[in-house]
Amino acid sequence: MTPEQADRFAEVFDALADNVGQALLGTRRAVRLALVAMIAEGHLLLEDAPGTGKTSLAKALAASVQGTHHRIQFTPDLLPSDVTGVTIWDQGTRTFEFHPGPVFASVVLADEINRASPKTQAALLEVMEENNVTVDGVSHPVGRPFMVIATQNPIEQAGTYRLPEAQLDRFLLKTSLGYPDRAASVEILAGARDRTAHLQPVVTTEQVGEMCDLAQAVHVDASVLDFVARLLEATREDGRTAVGASVRGGLALVRCAKVWAAAAGREFVVPDDVKDLARPVLAHRLVLDTEAEFAGVTAAQVLDHVLDEVAPPALRVY
Repeated sequence: MTPEQADRFAEVFDALADNVGQALLGTRRAVRLALVAMIAEGHLLLEDAPGTGKTSLAKALAASVQGTHHRIQFTPDLLPSDVTGVTIWDQGTRTFEFHPGPVFASVVLADEINRASPKTQAALLEVMEENNVTVDGVSHPVGRPFMVIATQNPIEQAGTYRLPEAQLDRFLLKTSLGYPDRAASVEILAGARDRTAHLQPVVTTEQVGEMCDLAQAVHVDASVLDFVARLLEATREDGRTAVGASVRGGLALVRCAKVWAAAAGREFVVPDDVKDLARPVLAHRLVLDTEAEFAGVTAAQVLDHVLDEVAPPALRVY
C-alpha cells in the first residue's frame, strides 16, 4: 500500500463511518469496529440489551455499501435449512432447484443466536467459516462482502444455548453498542423512527472487495508481530485463565490492525493499533479459571493487565 492509497482508504472509511453514524448516534467506535470486521472479512458478535440499535447497524452497513440485508430471528425450533436454504423438486422442469436461505446477503443479522439449537448455530458458523453453503453436495457461494452480525441478549438466559468457546473464537470481534449519551438520545427521540430509510450508498460492494484486498497489503513489522505473539503468550500464562488466546486470535488481531492502520491513513501498523483492538478481538476468546470467574474477574481485566505488563516494541530511528 502506498501513502496515497492509505489516504484514500482513510477518506472512504471515514465517509462510511459517518454514513452509518447517521442511523446510530453516539456509537462511533462501535460503528468503526463493525466496519473493521467487514473489511477484514470477518464477523461481529454484539452482546447488548434490547433496543440499542443492533438491527439499525446491520441495515445501515448494507445500505452504505449498496448491499443486501437479511435478518434471522433465532428461536429453539429454527432448523439449519431455515438459515441456509433448501433444494426443492420442480415438477415443471423435473429438476431439483435450490432456494437460497436468508444467509445469502451482504450483511446478515443473526438475532439472539444463543436461542437456536446447537445444530442450527453450527450451520450458520459453517457458512461464516467457509463463505459458501453446501446443500445436497452442491456448493453455493454467499458472495462478497459477506458479514454476519450475531447478537446475544445478556438478560433472560433461560432456554438459551450458550455458544461454546470454540465457536466464539470464530467471531473476529465482539463489542457492544451500549446506550447513547443524553444529547444523542434527545436527537434520536426528536427524529424519525427508522433513520436508515434514507441512507445513500457510499461505495459499491465491488469497491468494498477492493478495500478488503488493499487492507491486507498494509505492512506489519516483525517487531509488531513479536508484540502480538508475546500478548498471546501472556494470556496463556496468566493464572486467571484456563485457556488463553489462540493463534487464530493472533491472526485476527493482525488482520484487524491492518484495517485500523489504513483507516487512520497509514500504510503500516503501529503497536497502538494492536493495543486499541486487543480487547474487542481477544477478550471473548479467553476462558477464565473457575475461581477467577467466581471472584468476579473479567476477560477485559485480564487483557488490561496483560497490555500493561507486555512492553510494546520501541520506536525505530532511521
